[in-house]
Amino acid sequence: MYKINTELKNPEQRRVFVDTLIEVMKENDKVYALEADLGAASLFDQIGKAVPERYCNVGIAEANMMGIAAGLSLRGNIPFAHSFTPFASRRSFDQIFLCAAYAKTTLNIYASDPGICVAINGGTHTSFEDIAMFRAVPDAMIFDPADGVQLNWLIKELISLEGLHYIRSSRKSMPSIYDTGSTFEIGKANTLREGFDILIVAMGETLAEAYKVAKNLETQGISCTVIDMFTVKPLDRKSIINHSKGKKLIVTAENHNINNGLGSAVAEVIAEENLAVPLLRLGIIERFGQVGPQEYLRKDYRLDYESLKEDILKKYNTIK
Repeated sequence: MYKINTELKNPEQRRVFVDTLIEVMKENDKVYALEADLGAASLFDQIGKAVPERYCNVGIAEANMMGIAAGLSLRGNIPFAHSFTPFASRRSFDQIFLCAAYAKTTLNIYASDPGICVAINGGTHTSFEDIAMFRAVPDAMIFDPADGVQLNWLIKELISLEGLHYIRSSRKSMPSIYDTGSTFEIGKANTLREGFDILIVAMGETLAEAYKVAKNLETQGISCTVIDMFTVKPLDRKSIINHSKGKKLIVTAENHNINNGLGSAVAEVIAEENLAVPLLRLGIIERFGQVGPQEYLRKDYRLDYESLKEDILKKYNTIK
């Protein structure tokens, strides 16, 4: 079970990923780590020092890395491959699709710094479309963990699961959401707070901001349910259906293009289940990435607390 703890001090996500992976590699000699010449940026170099016989830096050859990982899987191993999000998605997509998904091998991908998390690496390194790509892949699973506690749990959980697993997460520290030792369920959303007026569905980078908005709106007499949809695919349709009952508005907030991301996934449930509740999709709308500090990008793309609150209130006041 999970417990909310927003006061917990979290290490960097890359530190959580590397430390957890080293832990499981020492326990399971089938686990391999692959890197595409970003070992210093991702800290994967430390895996090479701790477990050198099962660490491979393939160089700047991300697509080839996915093929190597698939080959390792065919020999009964469990590969984890890392690169920045655009290279782990756009650049490698055909190899992932054919060598992992189509061939039904196991591949765990850590796509770091999605969306605004890319910060000063700029537009060429920004990916607002990776979820859209992987949503179209049969049987692929997509995860957007909210903090280090959830990421740690997820890595350990994937060791025993076959298939294509895509994890998008910052390399940097993220605000704390969950208490140490919390456990979760793949494909099941977590309810952070219950309310009566608005349902807010968020994940990953946007969850902490959405949670703050809900707490503030409570002081204004607007009651919000907030759910963490950390598993984007398979989506927890039941949670959306149940929590939408009696709501005046459903809001999705995502560090991704609203087209074929979380907002589209929720919209599909609303339409297919005839929920008849207005939907507000907050995220990236017809824009590319740019260079800038993460906090600047968060505000410019209207994913910060003030912008989310303003947009939610504007929509809510037109329908209440």
